[in-house]
Amino acid sequence: MPAFRELKAVSARWRSLDCEGLDHVTLASEPDRIVARGVAVGARGDVPYGVYYRIDCDLGWRTRELALATSDGRGLHLVANGEGRWAMGTGEPLPALDGCLDLDLSGTPFTNTLPIRRLSWREGEQRELKMAFVPFDSFEPVAEAQIYRCIEPGRRFQYQAADLSFEAELSVDEDGLVTDYAQLFARVL
Repeated sequence: MPAFRELKAVSARWRSLDCEGLDHVTLASEPDRIVARGVAVGARGDVPYGVYYRIDCDLGWRTRELALATSDGRGLHLVANGEGRWAMGTGEPLPALDGCLDLDLSGTPFTNTLPIRRLSWREGEQRELKMAFVPFDSFEPVAEAQIYRCIEPGRRFQYQAADLSFEAELSVDEDGLVTDYAQLFARVL
């Protein structure tokens, strides 16, 4: 039996616990892709942000495209081949992101869903993953190692930065969307 139900159109909303902010995402399953469209408003440090994001994944939950735009006029467009190669939307390769299959955006818990849904998990299983991390203050993508450990398949995971600077338990629903992200986000829809 699969850990998660077949994806239907669904929306989720989280409030930030460490600052004032909200994130709202709508997921849709299309014949050849999964599309997440979201809006995040908040602050990291002293830098406020208002960001629209669209993430396209293939049906295996591998990130294929990211489009970001901010209320102050900045933007970022990345494309990925689903096998760990990334480029700017203009085609310029980004070799620093080689090997990254998943995407992590700093202002939303939604992107935790990507590796959780992409991989099959057994209780106690731990994996170190290389993520294409995009901070909302600079919009400059970097490769970042993250560790996920399955506490309860389809329900609870432990997330840890590989440099041990942060860790939190994540609870997820039947769609793999975070319901509780200790210290950072709480689901409100």
